[in-house]
Amino acid sequence: MAVRRRSSRGAPGQHFLRSSRLAAELVRDAGVESGELVVEIGAGTGMLTRALADTGADVIALELDPVLAAELRRRHASNPRVTVHEADALRWTWPRRRFVVVSSLPFANSGAILARLLRDPLSGLRQADVIVQWDFAAKQAAVWPATLKCTYWRAWFDVSIVRRLARTAFSPIPAVDAAVLRIARRNRPLVPPEDCDRYWRFLSAVFRSQEPIRRSLRLHVSPLQLKRLAPTLGCALGANARDLDAVQWAALFGIRK
Repeated sequence: MAVRRRSSRGAPGQHFLRSSRLAAELVRDAGVESGELVVEIGAGTGMLTRALADTGADVIALELDPVLAAELRRRHASNPRVTVHEADALRWTWPRRRFVVVSSLPFANSGAILARLLRDPLSGLRQADVIVQWDFAAKQAAVWPATLKCTYWRAWFDVSIVRRLARTAFSPIPAVDAAVLRIARRNRPLVPPEDCDRYWRFLSAVFRSQEPIRRSLRLHVSPLQLKRLAPTLGCALGANARDLDAVQWAALFGIRK
């Protein structure tokens, strides 16, 4: 199979799948359905775009590079279900309609793109299957140590690794292996989505504190409440923010003063 060279104007850290068979398998694993709205971030040479289009889904392909975007438009000009936008995902507005994301993200911008995608739990996102660097995926999927962003995301989404991909599956070949990170909306949120701004401020304050939770939470939860709740939640009063999981943080937010 011939492999297209990446445009010099492409997103930094952008690596493209080499195999159409692998692309089709990843789309199938994501459970994309006919008529469903799918957003592909960093569509590049269109390997995933083609596989997504074959499902009968409504595909929105985002590609920052104008040369690659033009080529994608040419290839899919006869398919009204495929729309190509020359756009930066960091500035794009996500649909309110229910949608899924299937993408191979530019490695250099994966964190920023996910932060943008997952910041508003009131968006229509049902699930995201994104290809990212292995170490980055492992950090996001880990229960411990907790991070501010992933704790926030987990109030509404489950985060897990579903595939490991060798670096040789891409062109140009990156320095590290990759993973398919799945972010799936919970059936029952841990925090009401309309409370997302307050929850972000709450988590930001305690995660940025260098003190144990018995001190960093004193403006939000009374010492007596925390002492009574800690055994039930399975957390220690001397724990730091990173030592609590998403369920524990949501419970503490729910009883704040």
